[in-house]
Amino acid sequence: MKRRNLLHKACAFGAAGSLLIAGATALLLPGAASAQAPVTLKFSHTDTPIGARQKTAELFAKKVEEYTKGRVKVQIFHSGQLANDTKSLEQLQLGGLDFAVTGASSYAPHLRELNLLSLPYLVDSYEQGWRLYDESKWTKEYFEKLAATKNIRILSTWEAGFRSFSTKRPFTSPADINGTKLRAFKNDMFLQLLGAMGWNAVVMPVTEAYLAIQQGVVEGQENPIDTIYSQKFYEVAPILTLTEHVYSPIPMAVSERTWKKLSTDEQAGVKKAALEAAAFSRQEVKGNDEKVLAEMVSKGATVNRVDKAVFRKVMEPVYETARKDYGKDVVDRLLDEAAALKR
Repeated sequence: MKRRNLLHKACAFGAAGSLLIAGATALLLPGAASAQAPVTLKFSHTDTPIGARQKTAELFAKKVEEYTKGRVKVQIFHSGQLANDTKSLEQLQLGGLDFAVTGASSYAPHLRELNLLSLPYLVDSYEQGWRLYDESKWTKEYFEKLAATKNIRILSTWEAGFRSFSTKRPFTSPADINGTKLRAFKNDMFLQLLGAMGWNAVVMPVTEAYLAIQQGVVEGQENPIDTIYSQKFYEVAPILTLTEHVYSPIPMAVSERTWKKLSTDEQAGVKKAALEAAAFSRQEVKGNDEKVLAEMVSKGATVNRVDKAVFRKVMEPVYETARKDYGKDVVDRLLDEAAALKR
């Protein structure tokens, strides 16, 4: 009897030990945490709750949860609650944030060549812009470098639109600008092209621009139509001048540190959600441009459609400066790919 009891106890101990070992092993395996309990990942952006960016982020979060069968959830922080555009990418690189979406030029401090995607009048339509970001060998090469060297992985490119101006006073040509102060963000390419047009650029985060215009620190700012609307810049700078001088989509990225913690299935689900969100974002922004303009006009804004050729002309030196700063081969390869999309 005693021998049988001892045998039962030994078996029970052995089974319990096996379970403990299995549990410990599971914790060490990649992606095991998601099998134990849902993981909540943080998503940061600087747009307001009424913009297309927030609507797209909400769709992305919903699809991530669906495609990962609830193992991964996404918590969205809008309006720069966690960080402005620059800081969000710094936190993404360090793993302090999981997802962020911001303008392509915001990634340039981490990989300088990405500034070139903000060259003036690089593309003439949304469709050309989509192909430049989805199909271009140049873009793919530098996005891959961003992941390999800077811990920032681009998952898809969401839409923001073409950049134009909202100012307190009207202008129809660069000659009318004459050193007027304009809010800008810290980016070499934008400072060069704004300077070429005649602006006196004042660097500040987008979240500070409304108050700066209201208080007369600057006379206006430049952003895509959807951003001008969502940030309500038309309230303090009601003259909307549609130069459309830079195509300015918003690549959506995940921290490479976060990415590597996800299982292969979870990565596939997140990637699928990001691509579907991008498709939605593109149609949402492109389809809403005229509607949003009309709504701003109904609230007191004025739309000024100018001759873009005049603005193209004054910004031609920006291309030569880029060739000197980044290398002729690098710049011309991008320009050649962009030109091929226009044929």
